[in-house]
Amino acid sequence: MPKSRREFLVTTSIGLVGTAVLGQNPSEQKPGEPPPGAPPAFGTGPAVGPPVSTETFAEAEKLVQIELKPADRKMAADSWPRNLASVYERRTGPRKITLEAGIAPYSRWDPVLPGQKQGVVRNQFVRTKAEPGPLPGKDEDIAFAPVTHLSLWIERRQLTSERLTQIYLRRLEQFNPKLRCVITLTRDHALAQAKKADQEIAAGKYRGP
Repeated sequence: MPKSRREFLVTTSIGLVGTAVLGQNPSEQKPGEPPPGAPPAFGTGPAVGPPVSTETFAEAEKLVQIELKPADRKMAADSWPRNLASVYERRTGPRKITLEAGIAPYSRWDPVLPGQKQGVVRNQFVRTKAEPGPLPGKDEDIAFAPVTHLSLWIERRQLTSERLTQIYLRRLEQFNPKLRCVITLTRDHALAQAKKADQEIAAGKYRGP
């Protein structure tokens, strides 16, 4: 036969306490006291958590698509802080400890397997030495050129950053209505950065790899 809610709570509490008692040495336990570390009986812990009311459960019923009777709703609201005390304690811990930012983690992940050597470490971008060839005459061919070619054309003053940016901006404006590949197109910001890059290259601040 199905049990009532009250019978379920009573038998569950007895089962939790019984399980905890069986796992301990009887000689180390005082009569009438639960063993160390045993959770409190269901519904007997200190009240914790945010305050709730019958209105809180009435709103929650809309989310889970159930409807409680007024008496059940009141019982749930009254017992909520105590029935979930152990759940809150397991989630947040009995005490909150602030960890300093400088404390090292207990473990460290290293992608290099034991006994293996780490790869070559470089502090700069190493560009391929392949010759890019002449600058294409069509903007479309420039747009599809690899970055290694674009960077060499810019370094040799055959192509400006501003022109390259204009090429990509025009293509974004042309294809974005169909492809939806851009959320916010910052045209002015991109052009400002391109002009600044050209100025630094003209002033000799750029050093190729």
